[in-house]
Amino acid sequence: MSRTIRVLLVDDHAVMRAGFRMILESAGDITVVGEAATGVEAVAAASALHPDVICMDVQMPDMDGLEATRRITGDAAVDAAVVVVTTFDRDDYLFDALAAGASGFLLKNAGPEELINAVRVAAAGDALLAPEVTRRVIARFAPASADRERTAGGREAGNAPTSRPPVALSRDSGVPTVDLTEREREVLRLVAQAMSNAEIAQRLFIGEATVKTHVSNVLQKLGARDRVAAVVYAHRHGLT
Repeated sequence: MSRTIRVLLVDDHAVMRAGFRMILESAGDITVVGEAATGVEAVAAASALHPDVICMDVQMPDMDGLEATRRITGDAAVDAAVVVVTTFDRDDYLFDALAAGASGFLLKNAGPEELINAVRVAAAGDALLAPEVTRRVIARFAPASADRERTAGGREAGNAPTSRPPVALSRDSGVPTVDLTEREREVLRLVAQAMSNAEIAQRLFIGEATVKTHVSNVLQKLGARDRVAAVVYAHRHGLT
């Protein structure tokens, strides 16, 4: 990336913040613009400092990181990606963080390069969907989503209105495509394989800006809020 990535560090342990600062600023393209020790401080700092990425701890006094994430991502005046960085590898933290609008979930035992990469990926507008995390998301959300579709299908039999996007079947495979173009389907498959926009661009020999456009079109056609929802759809409909 040609520009410097502005990062806000949120953790109630000063030593941890100092360690993260040292790692991130060693990258050369990342600068730490501020620190916060509580969720309340994080919300205020996000509004005042306008960071590109916020590295957010979960367990903190006054307000935990999950509530702080919800408030930050819900503030239209703040355009920052939140990466939750926690000691605890707990499913409830993972799912609550994603539901709150976090762009990624990283454990504090990750290596320095993983932390730097997480910030770069989030700053580029991508979600951190490591394969092992993706499997847990699919296991949690796909069955419930399928049950909702079956219930909705029963209601639609009586011509009840539905907010779900129309599902078309591909002539060559019979796979639900929601009117995706062949290129969009290809991009969705790669998103479901935990590839970033840059990696997809390299794989398909197209520009990263073009990939971003395709991903945006896919999310819009699927009616998906984010890449996590798109990955669930892709796995559930065999597009991986």
